[in-house]
Amino acid sequence: MSETILKTENLTKKYGSFTAVDSMSIQVTKGEIYGLVGKNGAGKTTLLKMVSGLSLPDAGEIALFEKNSPAGLNSARARTGCIIETPSFLPYLSAEKNLEYYRIQRGIRNPRCIRKSLEFVGLTDTGKKKFKSFSLGMKQRLGLALAIMSSPDLLILDEPINGLDPMGMAEFREMILRLNREHGATILISSHILSELSQIATTYGFINGGRLIETISAAGLKQKCKRSLKVKTGDTEKAVNVLKRELNCTHLHVSDSNAIYLDEYLEAPEKVVNTLVKNHIPVSEVRQSGLNLEEYFIELVGGMHHDENN
Repeated sequence: MSETILKTENLTKKYGSFTAVDSMSIQVTKGEIYGLVGKNGAGKTTLLKMVSGLSLPDAGEIALFEKNSPAGLNSARARTGCIIETPSFLPYLSAEKNLEYYRIQRGIRNPRCIRKSLEFVGLTDTGKKKFKSFSLGMKQRLGLALAIMSSPDLLILDEPINGLDPMGMAEFREMILRLNREHGATILISSHILSELSQIATTYGFINGGRLIETISAAGLKQKCKRSLKVKTGDTEKAVNVLKRELNCTHLHVSDSNAIYLDEYLEAPEKVVNTLVKNHIPVSEVRQSGLNLEEYFIELVGGMHHDENN
């Protein structure tokens, strides 16, 4: 059975009359890259702040490494590293001197962790260059170096690739994967750049309006979003029977809107159309269908709004 690294139960945070996080319960197991998906204001940062100890919940419970008492959480957080919003660095110090400042502040005994972290993020050649002169990409790298300086078992990353150019995003993505695969770090990450998140996450938690609306594995999401041939006809039941009988279609299903989805004939839709027309079944629509992560989220949230309005 997989070890539970993080578990929240009915976690709630309010700011006045506004509920930023509403009874949220999530579970992150060892070795996962758990991606939080949600639009701006959904509650992602507030959740991560509570998990990392930067904000106190109004209700609910947090357990880190199976410890949930105040003293237990305090010791467990020593096993975590995080980037929440923009890390605060001293503008007139170099990368190495900034990390030295935080090493002493945090009581990390081994000074070699500084060089090791800078090597991992590719900042060993910055020398005496002051932080204020760093590019955005360099600042993000230094933030990651700070987060991994204590070799954390859990890494919490809030929008770590926000503002980076495509090359910077690709490099940051590779560093995250290396931390997970080579160093065994469990990672809880939020990002609004869903195309990037889809390349690293093993589990997704979809958040909307401060609530967790769905948890799904990457494999489960891939199955839901897989490519298929969408067919709409004037007689769905007859069309299904014809497709099964004459084209030997075995992988198909009918949606609530009476659309037929075929896993077969994606490259030969004309065969499907010709077969149906030959059997006097009018075809109103035929096209390839499938969702990416962003489309899936929009459909999920849109569907929820639709249900709530009804």
